[in-house]
Amino acid sequence: MPIFKGRNVDLYYEVKGEGKPLVFTHGASWDHEQWQHQVDFFSRRYQTVVWDVRGHGLSSLPDGKVDSEDFSRDLADLLNNLDIEKAILCGLSLGGHISLQTAVRYPDKVAALVLIGTPFTNAFNWYERMFVPLNRWSSYLMPMSLSGKIQGKMLSKYNKSNQAYIEKAFRSIPHSNWVRIWDAVTRMDSTKDLDKIHCPTMLLQGESDTMIRRQQEYMQERIANSSLRIIRNAHHATNMDNPDEVNEAIASFLTENEI
Repeated sequence: MPIFKGRNVDLYYEVKGEGKPLVFTHGASWDHEQWQHQVDFFSRRYQTVVWDVRGHGLSSLPDGKVDSEDFSRDLADLLNNLDIEKAILCGLSLGGHISLQTAVRYPDKVAALVLIGTPFTNAFNWYERMFVPLNRWSSYLMPMSLSGKIQGKMLSKYNKSNQAYIEKAFRSIPHSNWVRIWDAVTRMDSTKDLDKIHCPTMLLQGESDTMIRRQQEYMQERIANSSLRIIRNAHHATNMDNPDEVNEAIASFLTENEI
């Protein structure tokens, strides 16, 4: 089992294929298995890398308060460990935000960004400023199995198999760990950093993804050399809801930018 021993953490990862490095980072409460359709498709031409963010899947979580800055540091350290000088970073939701922050903090390591259903803040408007603290509080009270069932049902409209995967991923995280992780995730904010991203960037949004819709045009206007594309028949689990259209969009973006 490939494990990278990072900064007081063990990070699980998988590498498949050869070519330019294409690194996928999963959403909060999920794991590397989220990207199976993309790995199967892109590993024919690229060196694909998937990994489990600390506290998720097969990666460990150190004791104490979770520092969200460790997420991008872990990714940069993993790239160094794999002797990857520069990579295309693709992430969904939290994974997109980690990829975005990596491009800000380690710009020389990022050739391009693909941000799927990605928030750059959890305080974008009055609704988020009111709802997110309530959601953070509810994470203390709600069992992981119930959280997984609720999210799994909500995000399986277009792909029924999403529900079993989401519930399984949720159950793999101890509740005490999730409370610490979610507290850190919901405090991440890159509002002042969007104009620091200069690599080619594509934003992908599921047409039914109301969770992040309000932030996408704002990001596209403020990230130089960026584009926004809507994925049909997809909600927040965009790459699993419509993998063929997501794969085609990513492939076209990389070809257009000669990456």
